[in-house]
Amino acid sequence: MEFLSSLIDINYTFFKIFGYQMSFIEFFGTITGLISVWLATKANIHTWTIGILNVIAFFIIYYQIQLYSDMFLQVFFFGTSALGIWQWLKKKPINNDKKVSILKPKSQIIISLSIILLTLILGYLIARIHIYFPAYFHNPASFPFPDALTTVLSIFATFLMAYKRIECWILWILVDIISIILYFQKGVLFISLEYIIFLLMATSGLFQWLKSIRYAQRISLR
Repeated sequence: MEFLSSLIDINYTFFKIFGYQMSFIEFFGTITGLISVWLATKANIHTWTIGILNVIAFFIIYYQIQLYSDMFLQVFFFGTSALGIWQWLKKKPINNDKKVSILKPKSQIIISLSIILLTLILGYLIARIHIYFPAYFHNPASFPFPDALTTVLSIFATFLMAYKRIECWILWILVDIISIILYFQKGVLFISLEYIIFLLMATSGLFQWLKSIRYAQRISLR
């Protein structure tokens, strides 16, 4: 039991790299995250099973470093991973006919205002969570509003991606930039490095989808 407690402790040194003390839970969480994304590019169903291991590890990490909004976000990702396994096991043909598109200005404004409002509400609640539930949250949240912002952005980005709206990549880019700074500030440098990789992937995704829209526009003009 003591050994298991050490493995999930963010302060337990698994190994050192360039003087950085790597904990097992940070190493495990980051590696499973990268593997899950790589498997997703291969349309391999294990992207979801490895993804579940990743969200469990990150749930534990975020609790310990007081990024409580990100912690609760893992519950959402756990649900989407379970749904992904169920959908893929059904072996229903995936509808790839839906074209990449851009939100109408009205929708962009509504989503932007919703993100701001929900971030303020969630940030306020997370900032006081140690007061509401002192038995479970012994320490105040770190960076409650930036943390809340990444959570809200991630949820909107997930749904926009499902509907192939190009704005999803802009939201993911914002999530990645904020996360890199947050995790660096909290001293989990390996996870911060992972989000640099995610930032590069999100930027690539944005350009690829923009290219797809331009191609569709050229075809429609012929």
